[in-house]
Amino acid sequence: MDLHILEHRVRVLSLARCGLWLYTHPLLKLLFLPQRCRCKFFSLTETPEDYTIMLDEEGFKELPPSEFMQVADSTWLVLSVVSNGRAPSGCQATGVTKIARSVIAPLAEHHVSVLMLSTYQTDFVLVRERDLPVVIHTLAGEFDIYKEENGESVPVTCDDASNGFLKPKAATSPTLHPVQSPQNRFCILTVAPDTLPAIATMLIDVLFYSHSPPREPSAGGQDLDSITFFAFSLIEGYISIVMDAETQKRFPSDLLLTSSSGELWRMVRIGGQPLGFDECGIVAQIAEPLAAVDISAYYISTFNFDHALVPEEGITEVIQLLQKRQESGR
Repeated sequence: MDLHILEHRVRVLSLARCGLWLYTHPLLKLLFLPQRCRCKFFSLTETPEDYTIMLDEEGFKELPPSEFMQVADSTWLVLSVVSNGRAPSGCQATGVTKIARSVIAPLAEHHVSVLMLSTYQTDFVLVRERDLPVVIHTLAGEFDIYKEENGESVPVTCDDASNGFLKPKAATSPTLHPVQSPQNRFCILTVAPDTLPAIATMLIDVLFYSHSPPREPSAGGQDLDSITFFAFSLIEGYISIVMDAETQKRFPSDLLLTSSSGELWRMVRIGGQPLGFDECGIVAQIAEPLAAVDISAYYISTFNFDHALVPEEGITEVIQLLQKRQESGR
């Protein structure tokens, strides 16, 4: 397998729900006119707490600073695993599960913090730019590594990163965070870019006008009745949308594309309080147990909490598995 370090230099930020009005125009531009701002990596995820935005430097220029926006200090680089010379197609993808042992676990062991962004098409692993030498040294034995430069894939070796390589600190045992499972059923969808204008009105309504009051997180391990969650990404021309099944009913069914099985997904929400960006192993504590029993999972990190989506029929097994892991770690 190949590991590609993409050209995007990504910023991660939180936008307060009460400040959304200030950013309506630039967000519409990023959603529907990315060529106007040359943004090639854009993701917007609505949660009960806020909006998490991940976007490249060109897109970041579109967002004015304000009291409503909180930006993570680091710049993040984007990693993508490619099998047999091509990225996995949507119908074959099994999400973070397929890279749990080869990417997620080794990086956790070497004290590298990661963010995950699973899409309909593939999975992106985000690492801090300053951690890249450690990432290369950690994964070079498992992958042929390439760095995208001006549209070309340039081979990378450990020697290329040796000047910046620092021996990683020994990873401490990660905190086992509580998990919650809201009752929503979710769809993972895509839209052909040329049909995006046909659903623009509904997207605007869902993202900017269908607000629910923020919910207080319940005690760890308990189910939630439902959760506000909507994720949209437009990355290198490919669109991915995650929405709950009730929201999907508001869109024209013939324009939203999903797998032939039409599979529905349930959410596992990780964290009883905001997770931060420095802790390592958060993704691994979910991905590794699911990989061990071969359960697919899409994973979306946000500014405060993490979210895994698993097949609806497997949610009971997943919750039992993760709760058992928590109990054994105490």
